[in-house]
Amino acid sequence: MKKILKTLSYSMIAIAVAAAFSLVPAAQAQQSYAITGAKVYPISGPPIEGATVVIHGGKITAVGKGAAIPSGAKVIDAKGLEVYPGMFNAVTEIGMNEVGAVEATVDTAELGEYNPQLVAATAVNPASAHIPVTRAEGITHVIAAPGLGGRGGGGSVITGQASLFNLAGWTMDEMQVKRSAAMVVNWPVLPGGGGGGRGGGGGRGAAAGGAPSRADYDRRIAELTEWFERARHYASAMQANKYSVERDLKLEALVSVVKGDLPLFVVANQANQISEAVAYCDKQKLKMILATGTAAGEVKVLLKEKNVPVILRPTLTLLRGEDEPYDSNLTLPGQLSAMGIKVAFGSYGNEFARRLAQQAGVAVAFGMSHDDALKALTINPAEMFGVGKELGTIETGKIANLIVTNGDPMELSTEVRYLFINGQLTSTDNKHKQLYEEYRKRP
Repeated sequence: MKKILKTLSYSMIAIAVAAAFSLVPAAQAQQSYAITGAKVYPISGPPIEGATVVIHGGKITAVGKGAAIPSGAKVIDAKGLEVYPGMFNAVTEIGMNEVGAVEATVDTAELGEYNPQLVAATAVNPASAHIPVTRAEGITHVIAAPGLGGRGGGGSVITGQASLFNLAGWTMDEMQVKRSAAMVVNWPVLPGGGGGGRGGGGGRGAAAGGAPSRADYDRRIAELTEWFERARHYASAMQANKYSVERDLKLEALVSVVKGDLPLFVVANQANQISEAVAYCDKQKLKMILATGTAAGEVKVLLKEKNVPVILRPTLTLLRGEDEPYDSNLTLPGQLSAMGIKVAFGSYGNEFARRLAQQAGVAVAFGMSHDDALKALTINPAEMFGVGKELGTIETGKIANLIVTNGDPMELSTEVRYLFINGQLTSTDNKHKQLYEEYRKRP
């Protein structure tokens, strides 16, 4: 009897603890907030002075002057402050690459040339130190893309699926917004393309250290086409009688690409690569997103004609060649956006992921309009990855990823005073701040 009672006691304690932990997220999710008296930049329209933003259940429930504040809402007096949508870093390796020099902490790619079945979300470490450092600067959600430029993947062509997730949460299930947001392809390198830097998979000869050849390129394109054709046949067979078809995870992953439901995220840093990729995707009827650097400026007419959105590398980065104009990276965002090409910014690596807004600010200083730069940080990437109805602007019904600042987020001196991710007030504490405080007190 004593043993039974003891067992029951332990069971009751375990149930109580489990219940307590299960109730915490539910209670937090129901917390309402009202940000009052702020200048709100909804992005979808002009700024609203002295406005109120109401948050409940993780969503924006009201925006505007005189918006009703629900009973029990936590009120944040934001008079003199500004509210923006949380910023979107459209290309990163966050959660997959902790310390680049320590191989055990890098999980950006797998061996093999064609790995469409791999999903970045499975490799993301929610406890990465890069996450709080990045979100402290107002970046609330990111894309993690596997195998950028074939790094670590032995010259991979199809490297896997990029994932979109919030920068707050204990697990990826809590954090993910869109587990599969795009299929990443390192476009094979063409001979005579000039210096491309990292980005774009080479041919077999190039992967082995030799110069790329046309034969290498043609072989890779033929293989890529074969994969897409097999995926189409697989989809048809599954539709006819799925029980008679042996399941193939690689082909299954490509079905949504050939149907046009999942965009093809093409990494290419040479003008001839980009031109070939655009023509190929147009012929194959694939939805393309271009990830590139200054080479986009050489083919901007084509990008406009085919309505291809572009995710640019950081403006404050090295030039591709010694003869390139010094301001190529700085003026490119303005040139593309002025033509009506949808532009977004990505840090690609993690080193300066937190400086995304500064990269956009530099683009403004070199000709990009302020409105276009804000869109490139918010709604543009959301629309590129098919979540424009959920993220990117401050509108009723959207996910409450918001930042409250004391000025323009593209100014280096601006501070993020409040940060909301998925409707929850989120800490801006991070390792950089902790080290700053520690060494500031050093005698």
